[in-house]
Amino acid sequence: MRSSPTSVTIARLVYLVLCELAGLAIALSTPAIPTWAGLFGGLTVAGFFIMVERLMKGFSLRGFSTATFGLLVGLLCAFLLTRVGISSLVEIAVSSLEDSATDLKDLKQSLVLATNVVLYASLGFIGTVLALRSSQEDFSFIIPYVRFRQDAASGQPLLLDDDIIIDGRIPRLMASGFLNGRLIVPRFVLDELQNLAASPSAGKRQRGQRGLEILEELQANPAIPVSIHDASGIAESESLHGRLVQTAKLLSARLVTTDENLTKVAHLQGVDMINLNDLAEALRPTLVVGERVKLPLVRAGKDDHQAVGYMQDGTMIVVNHAISKIGTTQDVVVISMLQTSAGQMVFAEINEPGKGGNG
Repeated sequence: MRSSPTSVTIARLVYLVLCELAGLAIALSTPAIPTWAGLFGGLTVAGFFIMVERLMKGFSLRGFSTATFGLLVGLLCAFLLTRVGISSLVEIAVSSLEDSATDLKDLKQSLVLATNVVLYASLGFIGTVLALRSSQEDFSFIIPYVRFRQDAASGQPLLLDDDIIIDGRIPRLMASGFLNGRLIVPRFVLDELQNLAASPSAGKRQRGQRGLEILEELQANPAIPVSIHDASGIAESESLHGRLVQTAKLLSARLVTTDENLTKVAHLQGVDMINLNDLAEALRPTLVVGERVKLPLVRAGKDDHQAVGYMQDGTMIVVNHAISKIGTTQDVVVISMLQTSAGQMVFAEINEPGKGGNG
């Protein structure tokens, strides 16, 4: 639940008053500090942290927890370096100058303290930045048996291959809510799209450019989480299909494709997957003899008297004695269906009352 601007303003005012009261209390309890200095100090502290809060306007609690984790990793590295004697190198370097110097001990302590502060601050900063730049899947490298995933309600991660990206149906399926979950694009799939886009062949170049455009469309939609996975640990000597299957196993993701060969390989290796062509075929409505449908007739058929129309799912219907009706939408009745090697052929006649139709 997001806080309203009014509540944030009230919180800032309360914090400012508390800082002013704290500064006043310090000034009254310390005779050496004048009242105005205490009030000014409280105002300065409040102004600084309110400015920091405004700069962190787009910083979420998830980002804060991620940054904290990176900070702890950096501080741990700094602690380990100080334990193995990094600071002692400074002591040895200073001691080699002149052991009889009266201020040598103070210099040594100051340099050791400065070294520790710089070491902790630098590694803490680097750890924080690296954590913020990392994706959720990258944390599995640090904690091999624990993966940072989305909530179960968000669905299983979906691993995309180059064919499904070029296909172009994924953005609409995600927007409709039919598919959900984080979309993962392996780095080698992105490289494959870039290679296609730079191909001298016009057909391949067009496919590659279309795939990159679809990927940009997905990344531009804030409601669709998309991440590029480096797929480290996957042998480059493997085929593209082999690397996709291995990556799906590594991430426990569902592989989404339109490639029939990849579908067979994934099934043989027990990978959970979706083939959109199979899904479209399963969703295709089944026609039965005697069913009436509204059909736009768009062209002539093989025989002189036939007209051909297409349903919304692409099913072709041949209508007998309808050549004169081309360019209109007719109420037709299915009279027979024939299964061929190219698919199912559906034959129909115009439904006219009194001529054997349903009406």
